[in-house]
Amino acid sequence: MRTPNTLVVYDVPDDCKRGKIADACLDYGLDRIQFSSFLGALLPTHQQELMLKVKKILGRKAGNIQLFPICADDWAKRKVIDQKPEERE
Repeated sequence: MRTPNTLVVYDVPDDCKRGKIADACLDYGLDRIQFSSFLGALLPTHQQELMLKVKKILGRKAGNIQLFPICADDWAKRKVIDQKPEERE
């Protein structure tokens, strides 16, 4: 079984909680692709663990955290534009 690609995105107003959620995503080996977006391969059990962990971190504070498993077919169809700033001479 292939490990599914996983996208985690969140909107959490509390700076402290937001930082701890980012740390949790990094602890699970996800890569930051945007300020509050992480991507990587996670087994379904690790997806569940991560969501339980971030729910605990969030506690009763406001926030929206979403995890999307992405199948291999959909992953192959993704479109990416990743431009780096031009270097000045």
